[in-house]
Amino acid sequence: LFQPAVSVGNVGQLAIDLVISTLDMTKVGYFYTDCLVPMVGNNPYATSEENSKELSINAEVYLLPSKKLVVLQIRSPFIKNKYRPFCDTLLSWVKSCNCARVVVLSSSHAYQRDDEQLLGTPLRYLLTPDLEKAVGGHIQELKWKEMEKVAAYPGVNDTEKVLHIPGGGITKLLFTESCSKGIQMAVLLKFCSEGDNIPDAFALVSYLNDWLQLIKSEVNTSSQWKAPSSWRLLFGSGLPPALF
Repeated sequence: LFQPAVSVGNVGQLAIDLVISTLDMTKVGYFYTDCLVPMVGNNPYATSEENSKELSINAEVYLLPSKKLVVLQIRSPFIKNKYRPFCDTLLSWVKSCNCARVVVLSSSHAYQRDDEQLLGTPLRYLLTPDLEKAVGGHIQELKWKEMEKVAAYPGVNDTEKVLHIPGGGITKLLFTESCSKGIQMAVLLKFCSEGDNIPDAFALVSYLNDWLQLIKSEVNTSSQWKAPSSWRLLFGSGLPPALF
């Protein structure tokens, strides 16, 4: 199961858009919850005038049987104080559906990095203990950087370290709850700022592809990913035709 966190720059949601559009995934249902702001709109992945009239809502489920892949796309923010009920409902659904693994695509405020997080790539990962046992060796081969823990009380007590994902929305709660419930979950995230976050989405989905090889190629570039039709006027300007 892939899903985004509603986080800074909506990077996870944009990356999920690229996965759904590129793999031409089929919508198979809705994830009903009262934890998200209600919304309705046209089909964001329309390819013709006919299917452009289909309606989409705030949480939908897509399927690709050939890769045993399910995607939950979230399109609206959380209602105040509804993080935990959503987390409980989602993880119960994950267990009832026997999802083997969950991958959360997220982001975090670039301006709130500490000195260590400023070094190297802006991409980070987290693995629950159960998933670490299964894929930890492969992740080490990729030479990825794990999300660093930061001082709980900077300047006062620098020895006590905690996981801190500012701007990450529900990311930390989903991860910590999955750790305690024995769910195999990975979090992939990118440090970024609000603005035109299309490049961040391409970077995050390429990061995901380095691990899971959703699309196979000798060179993992943004041109391999198909942007959905709903992106044509995203951030006020059309995208290069080559992306469609």
